[in-house]
Order: sequence, then structure tokens, then C-alpha cells
Amino acid sequence: MKPHHIVTVRSIILGLVIIPVNAVWLILMEEFRYSGHPTTASLFFNVIFWILLLMILNIALKRISPKNALKQGELLTVYIMLAIASSISGHDALISLPSALGHAFWFATPENEWKELFWQYIPSWLAVDDISVLRDYYQGESNLYHSNYVTKWLVPILWWSLFYFVILYVMLCINVIFRKQWTEVEKLSYPIIQLPLEMTNSDKGRLFKNRLMWIAFSIASLIDLANGLHYIIPSVPEIKVKQFDISYLFNEKPWNAIGWTPISFYPFAIGLCFFAPLDLLFSAWVFYLFGKAQRILGSVIGIQKIQGFPYYDQQVFGAAFGIFVVILWTNRKHLWQAIKISLRISKIDDSKEPIRYRSAILGIIFGILFILLFCIRAGMSAWVVPIYFFIYYMLWTTITRIRAQLGSPVHDFWSYTSGQTFGHPDMMMVSFFGTRRLGNGTLTMFSFFWWFNKGFRGHPAPHQLEGFKIAEQSNMENKRTFVAIVVATIAGIIACLWTVLHYSYKYGAPGVHYYGGVYFNSYLSRWLTHPESTDYPSIIAMVIGLLFTAFLSIMRMRFIGWQLHPVGYALSGSWTMNLVWFVFFISWVTKFAILKYGGLKAFRNATPFFLGLILGEFVVGSLWTIIGVIFGIPTYAFWY
Repeated sequence: MKPHHIVTVRSIILGLVIIPVNAVWLILMEEFRYSGHPTTASLFFNVIFWILLLMILNIALKRISPKNALKQGELLTVYIMLAIASSISGHDALISLPSALGHAFWFATPENEWKELFWQYIPSWLAVDDISVLRDYYQGESNLYHSNYVTKWLVPILWWSLFYFVILYVMLCINVIFRKQWTEVEKLSYPIIQLPLEMTNSDKGRLFKNRLMWIAFSIASLIDLANGLHYIIPSVPEIKVKQFDISYLFNEKPWNAIGWTPISFYPFAIGLCFFAPLDLLFSAWVFYLFGKAQRILGSVIGIQKIQGFPYYDQQVFGAAFGIFVVILWTNRKHLWQAIKISLRISKIDDSKEPIRYRSAILGIIFGILFILLFCIRAGMSAWVVPIYFFIYYMLWTTITRIRAQLGSPVHDFWSYTSGQTFGHPDMMMVSFFGTRRLGNGTLTMFSFFWWFNKGFRGHPAPHQLEGFKIAEQSNMENKRTFVAIVVATIAGIIACLWTVLHYSYKYGAPGVHYYGGVYFNSYLSRWLTHPESTDYPSIIAMVIGLLFTAFLSIMRMRFIGWQLHPVGYALSGSWTMNLVWFVFFISWVTKFAILKYGGLKAFRNATPFFLGLILGEFVVGSLWTIIGVIFGIPTYAFWY
């Protein structure tokens, strides 16, 4: 069918106009005020708010000039661009870069001996070492726009921006290769994009005419309104929906080994989980409790005090790798077909793809080559780079597939246990090879890589693929969607870096002890002064996770009614799962009851209600953050 919702030039321009404004709102909200945190969930509430605002303005435009009103394809183009740009400016991406570039120099002291330990391994073209430039960046009350400041930041910022763009472009090419198989052949459900699709659906505005949607919208809105007022005026009663810990109920051995165990009733998360498959909902909370059970078992047999036990984060990494192997195996024919088309062995037409498979594969090859040369010049050992980025792209391909198939509302694949973080490519490599084999130059560069892999929550990769699904679902042009994604990536990088530098010189850099400090303080210094050898318990735990995932996958293939999903196991160990495991349970019970007693028709009729829960909380929650940013006051955050 010929596309009729064209990705127009004006929609791309509109996206470019909003991206810088969105970056200011997002970064002031998440980083300088540490509130809201939209990019830590799968669906960004700030982007949904922008689309709703555009739809309201579009109603007025339709009355004035119906021919010039925005079409669904144009609204969705803006949605895709803002989602990409927001993920770039979010917690786990480019926002952390500037702090990493100066941290080793600003926080160096005679006591920590950083100068002697690793200054010699830091490339001058990738860092900012001028204390006079860094002073105003960290302390604020100054202005970015001094020639010396701009000059010192410009070279490292340009190099890192190019490096990050190439990283994202390689992932975009990977998504292009998988797009047809996952979207058109397997017809994955892409649950996360249901709300923007329904919101912009021009079919008589059916979502906004649904009574159930407005009932749910009102419930979620009133909860956030009441809690927001309670935050400002404590005498206003609070409606407790955010996480609260119940571990105090388990104060005797072995049950006290359960640790921090919050329960929550986030309305938007209940709404998002409703669109996930039943087996994932069931598996997520069951495997979360499975992890807790391992801790209790450790207490029973007296090994719970072993640092890292039960190595659940390592199990999760093994599970992620297992899922990736399953992805490659089940998609092997399609991948081989793409290779044959790119080599011109096969004559299958790929002209309707975002870019031809040949261009995508060449993009991956040249992108990896650039990354390899960049890292070698930066001081990393050549053999480390391919392994590091294989792990990186493996994780993101796995997460992107999980989002497309199952629509989990969270997927950070990251944890913080016993003062240690685990879940990054560098941590895996240290566990396998030890620090001496990797070398001091490589370990130092690992510290500078922290900013783009410290967590796996808000990343452009799933939004790239979801953008192509939106194009397919709305009959938009894939090629222009690809262009819109690339343009949004470039604009997002520029907007993010300008915003964070501008406001850092004004207010002082945000999160400096986290963004730069965690790695330099907690890891690099320790690795260089106390080298580590191969961590065999971690490796064993990874293998156990891999084998258990293989077992779960085989059981699902052999038994139709098997409910334990390997993805639930992979997601269960992440930090964010602590916040939503009970939400998964609530949604599982609700969805199970609806399907069992009402059938598919009842499920479809109930869909607007759960969309309303998401939309209501997103709208009022966004308004609270805007009030906080504009008036400079603390306000209620419905998430985190």
C-alpha cells in the first residue's frame, strides 16, 4: 500500500524546534532538580505531554485552517523525534559526559594520588584538564560563553559527540536489519507505542470519546493532584501509591535476609503492564521473589554474608546473553537472507526498507571500524574493543527485542548490590579477564565509558525500532522515518550538551559524584591499587543464568501452557524491578480475571481504561514538574 501519512518537512522542522525546549525541561527536571525521571521508564511522560499539547493546538488549527492541520503521521514523526532526543538527554546517556571529562582533574588530591595513578592514561583530546575552566563548571554562578571555556570544551565534546553518534548509528543499522522480521513477519505487538498510536488516531478521536478512558484519567489525575498538594501542603491527605518498604515485617532469621522489598501502586505502571503478555507479567513477579528466595536460602545455610551472593545480577547477565542467542537462532534465516541481499547473491527487493540491507551492513562495518580506531587511539588494547562493544550491542539488541515483543515498562538490567554495580560490559570483562590482562589504559577508558552504559533504561535503540513500527502501523514512509531519526539524533546530541553546559555554569554541574565519581572513586582507583583476578563465582553465576534461560526457552517450546518466561527471569534482577514487581502482580491478577471471565471482547473494552491511567498520571505529573522548573520550587514526582 502506498504511504499516505508522509513524514513531512514541516513535521521534522517542528520536531527540531521542540527538541531544544524539551531538552531544557528534561535536563532541569531530571538532573538539576532530580525529579520526575521520565527516561527511567519505557514510555517517556514528557514526550506524551508534548504530543497532547500539539493535539490541543491542532484542534484550534483545524478550525482556522483545516487543510494545514497536522496529520497523524506528522504528530507521530514529532513523537519519534522527541523520544529519540529525550533518550539521548536522559539519565543513562549523554547528560553524564561533561562531568566525566573533568572529574579526574577537578577531584584529584595528594591523598587519592590520581595524578600518579592514571593521569598519564587520559588522552588530552578527550578530557578537560584546565582547573580554571572546571571551577566555574562545577561551582556555577558563571557563564559558559567565554572564549577560553568554549575552546577547552569544544575539542573533546566534538570527538565524544561523533563517537556517540556512530554508536547510535550502528544500533540503528542493526534495527534496520531486524525490522522486517520482527515487525512484518513475526508481527510483534510493540505494547509501549499503543498510547501514542491511539492518541493520534484520527478515527473520530475514539480514545478521547471513551467514557472508561476519562474515568481512569480522572482517577490517576486526582491521585497525583492530591499527592502534589500534599507535597506542598502536608495537611492535605496523601494517597499512598509510591513505593514503600515492607522488609520491616521480616525481622527474624532467615526471613530478614529478604532485604529491601518495596510495594507500589503506580497508576501509569499498572496501565503499561496491562499491555504486556500474561506470562511475562506472571514471570516478572515470580522471578523477583525467586531472587529473594535465594537470599533467604543463603541465610538458612549460612552463606548470605559472602559478598555478591546470590550473584543474581550475574545470573541476569547470563540470562540476557541466553536470550540473545535465542534471537540469533530464531532469526538465522532472515539474517542470512539479509547478508545474501547485501552481497547481491539474492534478488529479493529490499527497496522498501529504511535503508537497503547492504547500506545497513556497511554502516555497521564502518561504524565498528571507527569505534575500534577511536578506542585504540584513546589508549585501549585493540583486543578489548570488539569484545566490549559486542557485549554492549548484545545487551541493547536483547532489550530492544524484549520491548518490541513484551513491552516491559522497565528494563534497566542494572543493579547496585553491596556497594557494587554489575551489568556493564566492563564489569563482565573484569570478571572474566581480571584487571592486569586488561591494562591500565583500558581500565581508564572504561571510566570514560561509564556515561553511556551505566544503566540500560532510556536508550535510543528501542525507540528507533518502535519508530519503524509506528511508521508501519500508520502507513508512513520508512525512508523518511529513518531520516527523521538521524536528524533527531544529531539535534538531540547538540541540544543535550548545550543545555547541560549552559546550566552547569549557571547553577553548578549536577550529579558530579555519581556521574564521574562512581567509576573513578569506586572502581578505577581500586583496580589500579588492588588489581583483581578472574572472578570465578561471577562466571559460574553467569553460566547458571545462561543454562536456566536455555531450560526456560526449551520448556516454552515444548509445552504450550508453560508460563515461566525467560524474559521475566532476565528482568527480575534489575534495580527498577524493586519498584514495580508488585505492579506486575496487580496487572497479572487484573488481566487474568478480565480474560478468564470476560474474554477477548472484555479485554478490548477495558483497554481505554488502562490507557487513561497512563495518560492521566502523565499529564498531571508533567504539570507538577513544569511548575517546579518555572517557579524553582520542589514539587511532587509521581515516579521514583
